[in-house]
Amino acid sequence: MGGAELGLVVDALIDGAIIGEYTPKGQPKLDVVLRAVTGDNQLLPDAPALLSAPVATPSGRTVPLGALAKIEERLGPSVIRHLERRRSITLTVSPPEDLALEDAIETIRNDVIGGLEAEGAVPAGVEFGLSGAAGKLEVAQKQFGNILLLALIICFLLIAALFEDFVSPFAVLMSVPLAAAGGAGGLWLVNALLGKQPLDLMTALGFLILIGVVVNNAILVVDGSLTRLRAGSTLSEAVPLAVEARVRPIFMTTATSLAGLLPMVVFSGSGSELYRGVGAIVLGGLLLSTVLTLFVVPSAFTLLWRLRGHGDTD
Repeated sequence: MGGAELGLVVDALIDGAIIGEYTPKGQPKLDVVLRAVTGDNQLLPDAPALLSAPVATPSGRTVPLGALAKIEERLGPSVIRHLERRRSITLTVSPPEDLALEDAIETIRNDVIGGLEAEGAVPAGVEFGLSGAAGKLEVAQKQFGNILLLALIICFLLIAALFEDFVSPFAVLMSVPLAAAGGAGGLWLVNALLGKQPLDLMTALGFLILIGVVVNNAILVVDGSLTRLRAGSTLSEAVPLAVEARVRPIFMTTATSLAGLLPMVVFSGSGSELYRGVGAIVLGGLLLSTVLTLFVVPSAFTLLWRLRGHGDTD
């Protein structure tokens, strides 16, 4: 008798084995259960009764179950779970409210799992995996990084198509790292002055918004420089004139944007923790990039133009 057949017999002797389904007409399906009972129509009461239960073997002989198997009492799970046809155990961990989920994940991965592996307490073939909110966070972080990269590529291609040039967009994109630094600074100020604001995925959307916002000021400067260069001006004349002509509209649009974002960051209220981080990142990134764009972007454009071999002329 094989292990599968013996297991089916034991299931039938203990609490019944499901061997099929029966569907009465117009009624839901019913399980067909094979169950062994005693003379008084009760299940087998204990281990000795189970060992003495008769079992028919393929040879036609009837032997007690104790002749084919033995019983060992051990601690075990009440339910056996499988993941991809492998046994799995789920441990639910709820970190305290003052501990960020990412910090909890780092502690579990490095201190708990890493400590067990370092001590050699993990048997061969045992694997660990994070799921639930922790697993979703890791997946979302990877997806968000791909989205940021895709946004940069789309922004570059769009600017290149508008300028009809594949070099000038690099000068425009110099404003993006400046905005990222400003966004991180704005989030730090909110943490220091207004209260704890974690860098969750909702807050990280501010960096994605910055990519489409801060390039506008750089586009004005580069577009003005290209227009003057194509009109016959020299590089040393075109870039300063472009900055001088566009500095007033740049400051006007930035000031109105900052005025609209400031209440989102400063004022508290119901749900403010959801949008305060986004507002802080966009406000800080826009403020710092606007100031530095007037110096970094013209310098980068001048350097790129000269590296192309145009020198100080068109």
